[in-house]
Amino acid sequence: MTDSIATSQTILVVGGGISGMTAALEAAECGKQVMLIERNATLGGRTSLLYRYFPKMCHPTCGLEINLRRLKGNRNVRVMTMTQVVSVIGSRGDYTVTLKVAPRYVNDHCTGCGDCAKAVEAEIDNPYEYGLAKTKAAYLPHAMAYPQRYVIDASIINTPDGEKALAACKVGAVDLAMQEETIVVKVGTVVWATGWKPYDAAKIQPYGYDRYANVITSLEFERLADPKGPTGGKLLRPSDGREAKNIAFIQCAGSRDENHLRHCSRICCMASLKQTQYVREAYGDAGKSTVYYIDLRTIDRLEDFYVKVQKDTTVSFVKSKVAKIVEDKDANPVLHGVDTEGYHRYATAHDLVVLAVGMEPEANGIKLPDDMLLDSSGFIEGSRDEGMFGAGAATSPLDVNRSVQSATAAALRAIKVVYKTATVEG
Repeated sequence: MTDSIATSQTILVVGGGISGMTAALEAAECGKQVMLIERNATLGGRTSLLYRYFPKMCHPTCGLEINLRRLKGNRNVRVMTMTQVVSVIGSRGDYTVTLKVAPRYVNDHCTGCGDCAKAVEAEIDNPYEYGLAKTKAAYLPHAMAYPQRYVIDASIINTPDGEKALAACKVGAVDLAMQEETIVVKVGTVVWATGWKPYDAAKIQPYGYDRYANVITSLEFERLADPKGPTGGKLLRPSDGREAKNIAFIQCAGSRDENHLRHCSRICCMASLKQTQYVREAYGDAGKSTVYYIDLRTIDRLEDFYVKVQKDTTVSFVKSKVAKIVEDKDANPVLHGVDTEGYHRYATAHDLVVLAVGMEPEANGIKLPDDMLLDSSGFIEGSRDEGMFGAGAATSPLDVNRSVQSATAAALRAIKVVYKTATVEG
């Protein structure tokens, strides 16, 4: 169906992470009409799954709660979750966009009571815990989810569990008859804030991510450290649930490598330095973090944080590109390589290995318009007609702060497009 609300004066923002939310809000607060779409069930993106930001070590609630309040109070923003772009045709100032809206099976009557989740028995892999935990097939994505509405997984539709969820809902919010919808909208400009995804660690064969339970990614470690995560904030080994007190952090896992990602992902060094402090907080002097690195890239205000971590007696640094990981009889990962500062070989066992996997653009898995210009790594540079723009980590590997700056700039460019369109039409 055609959506008559959106016009050539509407700005479409694709992606509801911190960058998309920022771009949408900046444009809306300048008086522009904005559609903000997100393919997942909630806004917030990967930022909402962090335990803490660097370098201040504050929680994501600091920024996300403010943005959510701004969204709720601004009538210029129309939010659509579980929505993807199918096609974009047209030119600067006059685009026709086809959107596909997946069924949530829960309507806007939902009060967030959770009765549907209590009623069902089936479980699915929790999509917000990177495979570290299960969740009921009727679930609220996470505590900060927006909208605060449950989701019914399609796997229990037309099953007894689906009927249990329907019967349990006292406000008529569960709607098992929901169908996929296609919506066509007219917009003046598009901001692509599609974000990033972690490089597939299983492709780095010498590290054994797909073979050894105690080799995990930096994103998974972030969820382990979070008190709201799968282990209640305890740093436990996936293999046996034992406390991991001796942890290795391997930098450039898949980055700066002709066989994987050629680019530097920029934030990985700071992410690992931050995570060494999780170990310090968990165990005090009894914990031990070892950072294996080619070189550490911390810039501007982040250098002070690096200096602070260097002074931490529980953290040590080994200048080395780890050659391989094997597992001993106790499921301890053993790292093999050469320390290039002392030029001696090592074979060092750790309780847990954390791979600082690189960032690649989420747009690599999305069908973008043919008019879009991408760099050699697939990051978005914009459109040839200068009517569509990238924002945040969709354009380059960026931390939260720089993503917000990038999104603000994209919003201003989008406003300029619709302003010029209005002037021509007027």
